[in-house]
Amino acid sequence: MEIMLFHSAYGLRPAVHAAADRLRAAGHQVHVPDLYEGQTADDADEATALRDRIGWEELTRRAVAAAAPHSDRGLVYAGLSLGAAFAQTLAVADEKARGLLLVHGTYEVPEEGSVRGLPVQLHVADPDPFEPEDWLNTWYLGMGRAGAEVEVHRYRGAGHLYTDPDLDDHDAQAAELTWATSLEFLGGL
Repeated sequence: MEIMLFHSAYGLRPAVHAAADRLRAAGHQVHVPDLYEGQTADDADEATALRDRIGWEELTRRAVAAAAPHSDRGLVYAGLSLGAAFAQTLAVADEKARGLLLVHGTYEVPEEGSVRGLPVQLHVADPDPFEPEDWLNTWYLGMGRAGAEVEVHRYRGAGHLYTDPDLDDHDAQAAELTWATSLEFLGGL
């Protein structure tokens, strides 16, 4: 499977490379574009400032440019937190998308259009301050109405970015389960 993996608001940190390496070790081809062009953040405030300084429009442009050369082959789009927003946006717009793997985040479901049976797997903390229960319910129902085949995995007590071992949110058990379950999902596509 060919995967486009987008990083979180913290940038292209070691945890993103580790995730990509894990996917590669399972036989997948993984692209990890650097939407921040080398910049990274060490805490949530710095990450938010970095994201806002670059701007949503420019980050979206960079994500589209990174995926475009590969999209004709049928990508699986994947993203971590903020990167999940870009992965979802591109997967919904790409009629050749083979799957959508979201870790730590979701994005608005378009009012119109169809994702025609797109396999989607979501992994989030429970609770997650950035993905509250009412939002997740709305997202789930919207993706279902759009035609996606959605599978949701929640990890009680984990912090928002629980797969990143360099952050306070890290939960090793939840992270291990997330990546093992993700590999099963990708293997079934």
